[in-house]
Amino acid sequence: MIEAIVFLPLIGAILAGLIALAGAHGRNPSGDTVDHHGDHGHAHATTAHDDHGHGDDHGQDDHHVSEPPAAGSRAAELITTALLIASAALSWMALVDVGFMHHDARIALFSWISSGDLQVGWSLRVDTLTAVMLVVVTTVSSLVHFYSIGYMDEDPNRPRFFGYLSLFTFAMLMLVTSDNLVQLFFGWEGVGLASYLLIGFWYRKPSANAAAIKAFVVNRVGDFGFSLGIFAVFMLVGSTDFDTIFAAAPGLTGKTIHFLAWDVNALTLICLLLFMGAMGKSAQFLLHTWLPDAMEGPTPVSALIHAATMVTAGVFMVARLSPLFELAPAAQAFVMFIGATTAIFAATVGLVQNDIKRIVAYSTCSQLGYMFVAMGAGAYSVGMFHLFTHAFFKALLFLGSGSVIYAMHHEQDIRNMGGLKDRIPYTYFVMVIGTLALTGFPLTAGYFSKDAIIESAYASHNPFAYYGFMMTVIAAGLTSFYSWRLIFKTFHGEPHDKAHHQAAHESPIWMLIPIGILAAGSILAGYPFKELFTGHGIEEFFRDSLKMHPHIIEEMHHIPETVAYLPTVMMILGFAVAWLFYIRRPHIPVQLAREHQMLYQFLLNKWYFDELYEVIFVRPAKWLGRFLWKKGDGYLIDGFGPDGVSSGVLDVTRNVVRLQSGYLYHYAFAMLIGVAGLITWFMFGAGGQ
Repeated sequence: MIEAIVFLPLIGAILAGLIALAGAHGRNPSGDTVDHHGDHGHAHATTAHDDHGHGDDHGQDDHHVSEPPAAGSRAAELITTALLIASAALSWMALVDVGFMHHDARIALFSWISSGDLQVGWSLRVDTLTAVMLVVVTTVSSLVHFYSIGYMDEDPNRPRFFGYLSLFTFAMLMLVTSDNLVQLFFGWEGVGLASYLLIGFWYRKPSANAAAIKAFVVNRVGDFGFSLGIFAVFMLVGSTDFDTIFAAAPGLTGKTIHFLAWDVNALTLICLLLFMGAMGKSAQFLLHTWLPDAMEGPTPVSALIHAATMVTAGVFMVARLSPLFELAPAAQAFVMFIGATTAIFAATVGLVQNDIKRIVAYSTCSQLGYMFVAMGAGAYSVGMFHLFTHAFFKALLFLGSGSVIYAMHHEQDIRNMGGLKDRIPYTYFVMVIGTLALTGFPLTAGYFSKDAIIESAYASHNPFAYYGFMMTVIAAGLTSFYSWRLIFKTFHGEPHDKAHHQAAHESPIWMLIPIGILAAGSILAGYPFKELFTGHGIEEFFRDSLKMHPHIIEEMHHIPETVAYLPTVMMILGFAVAWLFYIRRPHIPVQLAREHQMLYQFLLNKWYFDELYEVIFVRPAKWLGRFLWKKGDGYLIDGFGPDGVSSGVLDVTRNVVRLQSGYLYHYAFAMLIGVAGLITWFMFGAGGQ
C-alpha cells in the first residue's frame, strides 16, 4: 500500500510526460517552435486607482492562446488525477492503520549509496508523522489536479502541466517517507526542481522566468546550509539514518565543533544549519523573497506549493528532527524568533497588497511563521496540527481566488472587482468559509490549531516566548483585517469593472467540486483531530515519531482564560476595522495612506527587501561575473593564455613573411643596413676597448 501511495504519482508523471512529448511532436514534427499569440499571463499596467489612490503593475493569470491542444490532453488529465485520487484514498487508510492501529512500517527498497563509511539505503519510513503528511500532500494534490482540469482547459500544454504537478507530488512524497538525511535531501531538491518548472510553466512570460529563477536561487542559499548540516551530522555520527542519529544525539550534548575559526556547540550548529534549509524552503524571514513572486505560475500551482507541499517541507523537517532540536535550546530560540518575525512581517505586508493571489501568499508566509513558533516552543504536534488544518483552508483560498480570477476574465487586482457575491455566490460562500478558518473563527479548523500555537508560545520556556506570543497575537489581528479586506473589496460594494462584472459567472463543475470539499475540510479538520494533536492523546497517536518538550501540552491547558480568548478578540477586532474601512467608511484608507505616505510605501514595497538584496547581493554578483568574463576570461586568459600566445606567434610570423618580398634590391638594402650596424658597433663598442 505504501509503495502505491508513493509511486502512483510518479507513474502519472511519466505517462503525462510521454503524452506531452508525443503530442508536441505530433503538432510540430519539424521541431520548430510554435509561436504563441496572446500567451499566458501577460503582465499589464493598470491605471485604475486603488483604495489609496495609487496604481501599480499587476499580472494576469491568463491562458487564452491560439495553439490547438496537444494530442492526448484529456487522457493525461484523467490518468494523473485518477492516480492521485487513488493515492489519497490509500493515504487516509494508511493514517488509520498507522495512527490508530499502531502499524508503523519500514520498507527497504534497495541499497542506494555505498562509499566507504557512507552507506545509504532507499527505504520508506511510515510512522504517524509521515502518515499525516501523506494525507495532506495527496489530498490537496488530488483536488488541485481535479481543479486544474477546469482551470487549464484552454491551455495547449496541459499534459506537460499535469506531468509537472504529479512529479512535484512524487518528490514531496519521497521527502516525507525518507528514512535518512540523504534521501530527504533528494526529495528536498526534487520539490525545488519541480517548483522551478511549475512557476516558470508559462516560460514565454519574462516575469514567470524571473520568478522561477528567483525561487530556485533563493532556495539554493538555504539548501547550502542544509547540506552543511548533513555533512556535520555524518562527521559526528558516521551515519545519515534517522534512528542512528537520534540514538547518538544525547551523546553529542556538550560537544563542540570547530567552525569558521570558533569552537561552537555541535548540536546547536547542526540544528541551525539544518534550519537554514527550512528557512529557504518554507519562506521564512530573510529567505522569504521568492514566495510572492511564485504567484507567476498558474493558480493551481500556487495552491499546491503554498498549501500542502513545498513550503511545509521545512516544518516537517524540524518536526522529524525534533530529537535533535530538543537537545539544542539555543537553536529552538532562534527558530521561535524567526517564526514570530516572519508572522508579523508577512502580516504587515499583506495589509496593503492588491493582487488577490499575493494577499493569500503573504498569508501563507505568516502562517508558516506560526508553525515555527510552535516548533520553537517544543510543541511539535501543535505545529503539525496547524500544518494539517492550514492545508485545507489555504488551498481553498487559493483555488477560490482562482475561481474569482476565472470569473473576472483573469483579472487579479481586487481594486477592479467588487459586487461579485451575487454573480458568483458559490465561490463567495466557500471563500468566506476559508477566511473564517484562516482568521480563527470559533469551531473552524483554524480556530483550534491557531489558538493552540499562541497558547504554546505563552506557556513556553523559550527565551523568545513572550516575543513569539505578542507577535502571533498581533499578527492574528492583522490577518483578520487583510483577509476580510480581500472579501469586502472583491465581493461587496459597487463593481469597479462593469464589463467584467456583467460577464462574471461561476466556474466549471471541475473547479467547484474541489473547493466545496476543501470548504468542508476547513471546518471538519479541526475539532475531530484536536485531541490527537493538542490534547492528551498525543503520546498514543504520535508515539516515537515526535519528541515533544516535557509538560508543554499540560502547561498549555492551564494558561489564564484571558490569554486563551485573546486571539478571538483580535480576530473580531480585525473584522470590525476592515468592515469600517471598506464597507462603512471607504474614504478612511485613502486618507490614512495620504497622511502616512512613507509607511504605506514601506509596506507596499515589502519592507524594500527586494531592493536591498538587489544592492547587496545581485548587483555585486553581476559585476563580479561581468568582470571575470570581460577581464578574467577575455583580457587575461584570451589575451595572455593559449589564445594570446597563438595570436602573438601568428602576428610575428605574418610580419616576418612580409620581409620575404622576392626583390634583390630589398635584400641588398637589408645587407647594407647590417654592415653599417656592424661597423658602428665595432667603432663605438668593441673598437673603443
